[in-house]
Amino acid sequence: MNDMNHPDNSDDLQARLRALPAERLPPARVWQGIAAQLPAMPMPAPAPAAVTVLPRRRRWPLRVGLGMAAALGLLMVVPTPVPQTPPPTLVQRQAEAMVAEYQQAMATLPTAQVGGEWQPALRELDSSADHIRAALSENPRSRVLLGQLQRTYALRLELTQQAVMAAGLPS
Repeated sequence: MNDMNHPDNSDDLQARLRALPAERLPPARVWQGIAAQLPAMPMPAPAPAAVTVLPRRRRWPLRVGLGMAAALGLLMVVPTPVPQTPPPTLVQRQAEAMVAEYQQAMATLPTAQVGGEWQPALRELDSSADHIRAALSENPRSRVLLGQLQRTYALRLELTQQAVMAAGLPS
């Protein structure tokens, strides 16, 4: 039988293993031999005492802040062009002239005493004229809208004249 498999020998072996030191350092001459085989490494130069080096993560907010300040300064110095409103189109000028003529014609008629039965129709024509003028401001070149505005004003004037005549007021 093998001496290693014997129970008395394994206990003896276990005891001897526990008696060994946990760490064993090689002798100094071994370290000197290893150091001699390594290539020589240059020593880093010490940093000047007056310069403080910030970590990279702290530099980018400073750079972003400086960039934003420069952009803001540039915006304040460089004048921005003021958007110019385009001159009124021919249709818009005709519509403005038509509104002025309509208002003058309405001013000559005594509309205060017009009967109540005429008021809903007159309000409806006024509302239609307002809508047409709003549509003209969105589509300033539309001759169709200009024609509708002209017909609406003409109808409003005619209806107002009929209401004045029906009330027996002098026109």
